[in-house]
Amino acid sequence: MAASHPSQLLQDASWICHRYDAEQDCFHFRRVPRERHAGLAFLIDAELGTEPQPLVIRRADLPPSGPAPHFIFHSAFCGSTMLVRALDLAGSAMGLSEPVVLNDLAGWRRRGARAEQHAPVMAAALGLLGRPWGAGERVVVKPSNVFNGLAGGALALARDSKAIFLHAPLRVFLGSIARKGLDGRLWVRELLEGLLADGMVDLGFEARDYLRMTDLQAAAVGWLAQYAWFARLQQRIGSGRLAFLDSETLTGRPAESVAAVAAFLGLSASEPAFYRTHPAIGRNSKDGSAFTAADRVRLHAEGLAAHQDEITKVAAWAEAVAANAGVALGGGTSLAVQG
Repeated sequence: MAASHPSQLLQDASWICHRYDAEQDCFHFRRVPRERHAGLAFLIDAELGTEPQPLVIRRADLPPSGPAPHFIFHSAFCGSTMLVRALDLAGSAMGLSEPVVLNDLAGWRRRGARAEQHAPVMAAALGLLGRPWGAGERVVVKPSNVFNGLAGGALALARDSKAIFLHAPLRVFLGSIARKGLDGRLWVRELLEGLLADGMVDLGFEARDYLRMTDLQAAAVGWLAQYAWFARLQQRIGSGRLAFLDSETLTGRPAESVAAVAAFLGLSASEPAFYRTHPAIGRNSKDGSAFTAADRVRLHAEGLAAHQDEITKVAAWAEAVAANAGVALGGGTSLAVQG
C-alpha cells in the first residue's frame, strides 16, 4: 500500500507499528481499530488475520512520533493480558498486548545486532507504539516476555516511561506449568533457552547443569532469572519507575490493583470505581469466557493436588538456589494496592 503522506496516516494511532524489517530498515503498519483490541489476546497475525498489503515506511521517512509508552513486563501466566486490557479506557489510556514488532527487535538483537544499531531502531519503535489514541491518553504496552532482556534498554531510551513487573508467585507459576502438561513443559525449556541467549541467567549453574534439570526445575530457573533481572533493574532505576505486582493481588483485588497501576503510571483514571465494571475484569483474556478469582483459585488448587510432591520439592530447591545466588525472593518493591 503506497502512502504519499505517511505523516497524515500515522496521526491515526490505530495504524499499529506491527513489524520491523532489519534488512530494509523499514516498519510495517496495519490498522487495528480500538474496538478490535478487546477481542484480541495478542497483536499477532494468527489473531489479526493476514494483511496482504501492509503500510510499509522506511525508518528514514518516518515523521516525528509520540512519547514512548509505559510498560507491563511479566513472567507469563500471571494475568498480564487482563491487566493491559483493563487499562484501556478512553481519555485515560490505551493498552497494546504483545505487539510483534518488539519480538522482531528481540530476535534481531539475539541474531547479533550491535547496540549502536539497535538503539535508534528501538527508540523509533517505542515512539511509534506510544502515539496517543485520544486527547489526554497514554499508551501502555505489554511486551511478550521474550522482550524482557531488553527492558533495561527500553527504559533507558524512554526516560519518561514507567513499568510494572507482573509475576505469579513461584509455586503458583510452577502449578500453572504443571497443569498445562507437555505444552507447558516444552514452553519453559524454550523460555530458558531464550533467557540464556540474552545473558539473563546468573544463578551459579554450569552449562551441563541445565541438561540434568527436570522440566519444573527449568521452569523455576526461568522464573528466578526473570525475578532477579527485574530486581536488579529496579535497584538501578528506582522503585519510582519500576514497581512489582503479583498475580494473586491482581486477581484477588482486580479493580483496586488496576487503579493502583494507573496511579503509578500517572493515568487520569486512577480510582477503583473506573474499573469495577470493566469488561476485561472477570473473563478469560485468551478466549473471552467468564473467569473469576474463584476460578483461578480452583485451577491452582487442582494443579497443586495433581503435582504437589514435584512442586513442593522443586520450590524448596529453587529457594535454596536463590539463597546461594543472593537472590532475595520478595525483595522487589511492590506496588501498594489499597482495599
